[in-house]
Amino acid sequence: MGLQELISSLSENPYFSAGFGLFGVGAGAAVLRKGYMMGMILFRRHYMTTLEVPCRDKSYQWLLQWITLKGARKTQHLSVETKFQQIETGKITTRHDFIPSVGEHFFWYGGAWLKVERTREQHTLDLQHGTPWENVTFTSFGNQKQLFRDIICEARDLAVKQNEGKTIMYTAVGSDWRQFGNPRKPRPLSSVVLDNGVSDRIVKDVQEFMDNPEWYSSRGIPYRRGYLLHGPPGCGKSSFITALAGELQLGICVLNLSERGLTDDRLNHLLAMAAENTVILLEDIDSAFASREESAEIKAAYAGLNRLTFSGLLNCLDGVASTEGRILFMTTNYPERLDPALIRPGRIDVKEYIGYCTRYQLEKMFCNFYPDTPASLASTFSQASQNLSVPLSAAAVQGHFMIYKDDPVGAIHNVIQMATKNTIKREKDNIIPESREDNCLTDRKKNL
Repeated sequence: MGLQELISSLSENPYFSAGFGLFGVGAGAAVLRKGYMMGMILFRRHYMTTLEVPCRDKSYQWLLQWITLKGARKTQHLSVETKFQQIETGKITTRHDFIPSVGEHFFWYGGAWLKVERTREQHTLDLQHGTPWENVTFTSFGNQKQLFRDIICEARDLAVKQNEGKTIMYTAVGSDWRQFGNPRKPRPLSSVVLDNGVSDRIVKDVQEFMDNPEWYSSRGIPYRRGYLLHGPPGCGKSSFITALAGELQLGICVLNLSERGLTDDRLNHLLAMAAENTVILLEDIDSAFASREESAEIKAAYAGLNRLTFSGLLNCLDGVASTEGRILFMTTNYPERLDPALIRPGRIDVKEYIGYCTRYQLEKMFCNFYPDTPASLASTFSQASQNLSVPLSAAAVQGHFMIYKDDPVGAIHNVIQMATKNTIKREKDNIIPESREDNCLTDRKKNL
């Protein structure tokens, strides 16, 4: 049988014809599907713009709020986000924000249609926050890069406006900073009364640093500033830093160097990734390390608390990899325990002693607490307080005023109560009371 006869017989076979037809249809469908997929890829690549925002990005929450307020207002697929908010009266209220849920949302904005898709991975966790991993993807026709930039900027401005005029606290969680608590109403700088001229010197120095970055760069000086506030407990070191941040509209990043698991690399990363427009606060810096000149017993007491090394801290403050544009505050009750290498110029540029209340502070605090009383009563109160044998901290004086909120005369007549309570507290803390003369001498000696 020749080849021609074989082909003729196969063409007359109905089963073969049906199979060949099915094969042709299948091949044609596969070609069309492949062409459709390639066409969609080319179309998306050249005629559509996509923006993906992972939940780890700082703009993620901004964009969710923006979508709720500006975009998908009419969507019926929502998720609830409960927040606590402090109102003007000082009370904490509960606020429920509805944000678009997981899925696709369509809306018209800026002269273009936008598709917003929020996805959530059920089997993948964000280890930093312990929540499922999420993404938000924006898709639009045409080249809309500028539109997406405008959306991000607008979302950021909305977030900033919500916290405008408030002090935000941050704490270290893992390798990143997380907002701690609710934004706080800024504390007036005048409510923290330091000795005459101390507050003005610090504020002026910080403001000058913030206003003159070019001065540092033109002279090849690292653009960072370090401050050490030292003195007895309860004299207003931390309170002043909080009020200073509110005055200059800055946030505060609080870092505990005694935290277990804090390493040199993590500390360096945290200092480099601190939120913008913030000051970094290291409280009780003396509790993190023992001085290299102290006894072996004291060093052994501090050993093993964490994996952070003293040399690692020094390198983070002003090493090769240290960041610039940083304002760092340290506080301590025992400056004599600090290693000289830690507080040398370049790491600590300004040192201020925040000590027990002077006559100026006593009168100023009295006038602040009782604004409608004659100035003579403030002088009488300061004189009576100065006659006590025990130096008074600002916290002790404020606590005394709280007892006599509406009775300035009673606060003067019972001023001896401050000395009694302060003596008992100091005895419990195993602190030997200093005389007024010794305290003044200490003020002069502790000029680091």
